[in-house]
Amino acid sequence: MTQFKHINIADTSQHLAEGSAKICDIRDETSFKNGHIEGAFHLTNQSMAQLINEVDFDQKVIVVCYHGHSSQGAAQYLISQGYEDVYSLDGGFTEWAKVQPYVTAK
Repeated sequence: MTQFKHINIADTSQHLAEGSAKICDIRDETSFKNGHIEGAFHLTNQSMAQLINEVDFDQKVIVVCYHGHSSQGAAQYLISQGYEDVYSLDGGFTEWAKVQPYVTAK
């Protein structure tokens, strides 16, 4: 069985700049609204079908949580659903927010 991979903030930023990856944020709704990576898809149990409809199985997917732990289980789940190139962001949104820009709800 294929395994998810780990990815650091710098490589994630590069993939986003190139448009070569989709960010999936699995944090709770309030946290997501308070701040998330620009263009992130808020992945929940309720939005999984939407993700499958919108994101091709061969597209690079980077899963983000708070600290980079919960995203590992979610990344492996996406692999089990048929996604081929899935990553867990090391350090999660907490580390991202220290060094990279993000958006908040207006």
